[in-house]
Amino acid sequence: MAEAMIEFESVTKRYQSGQPAVDQLSMSIDKGSITVFVGPSGCGKTTSLRMINRMVEPTSGTITVDGKDVTSVPAAELRRSMGYVMQSSGLMPHRSVLDNIATVPRLNGVSKADARKRAEELLDVVGLASMLGKRYPSQLSGGQQQRVGVARALAADPPVLLMDEPFSAVDPVVRDELQHELLRLQRDLAKTIVFVTHDIDEATVLGDKVAVFAVGGKLAQYATPEEILRAPANEFVASFVGRDRGFRHLAFTAADGVTIHPVPTVTRGGNSSAPLADSSDGWRLVVDQESRPLGWESPDRDAELIPGGSLFRSGETLRRALDSALSSPSGLGVAVDGDGRVAGVVKAAEVLAVIESARQVRQAAL
Repeated sequence: MAEAMIEFESVTKRYQSGQPAVDQLSMSIDKGSITVFVGPSGCGKTTSLRMINRMVEPTSGTITVDGKDVTSVPAAELRRSMGYVMQSSGLMPHRSVLDNIATVPRLNGVSKADARKRAEELLDVVGLASMLGKRYPSQLSGGQQQRVGVARALAADPPVLLMDEPFSAVDPVVRDELQHELLRLQRDLAKTIVFVTHDIDEATVLGDKVAVFAVGGKLAQYATPEEILRAPANEFVASFVGRDRGFRHLAFTAADGVTIHPVPTVTRGGNSSAPLADSSDGWRLVVDQESRPLGWESPDRDAELIPGGSLFRSGETLRRALDSALSSPSGLGVAVDGDGRVAGVVKAAEVLAVIESARQVRQAAL
């Protein structure tokens, strides 16, 4: 059983109106996991997050972090012990990127030289070029600013990272990149992350567990993304998740039933394999000397290499298989093994047939 890092015990927050913003919240957040708070506006998800670091004080109930009541620690000290990332990066405009990242270590008494060295290391950790360290926030794109915000939150190496709708102000492509970057960071760092969003897709992509809040600050369901999509606890959760939850559920359905076909290849600087017209329609996959995919060669054999879309790895989900096929110029999703070498291709029509079969099985089980 996972060890709890954060515990809410009958926590309520009331403002002057008397209506609870958070109502009798009890939940346990696992150490080293990503827990996502999701729900419509005004449901108490951000209030719940901010009570963890005492930016908001609860009216009643107890919150503990690593077994210690948060009210037993001075608020400023508590906040410096946790990372915090908000919707707008909140960077100080008059300070360079490096000095922004070094803020909390400096407040904790770390020397300027050591704090800057840590900041330089973190630029690489969050996927930013070292030359950006000397720039100011106004000289960065929105996505770059959010990466700096994440780096600043990680600077003091906190065990807990609080993230309040950090990616909602950037465009969808950058948002997707930042989500994948966060998952990569979590694989390396294993922080306890509490993440707030209003987007159920973002919640199911990022969360090890998802807490769905209803209006009035009630916790409607707290479970894995798969369980919430498969078995919503009530009508509110079903409505919030949406009618297309069956498609979202594909993110958790293994693609074991999808056939992987052989594909003709041409090696950069090497030989071509025998043509297999039944699966490729004249397209040939260009690979390197290690049989790793580089792109596609079109049927008319233009010299230009055409990018191949996303890759599908054996053991991944139906959604990944479908993404790989739909994003490929040939209509064939490239399947690779654990070392990134070409294993074959999957066809969109066949993936869709397996999806339909899986959907019928789920419907019969309901």
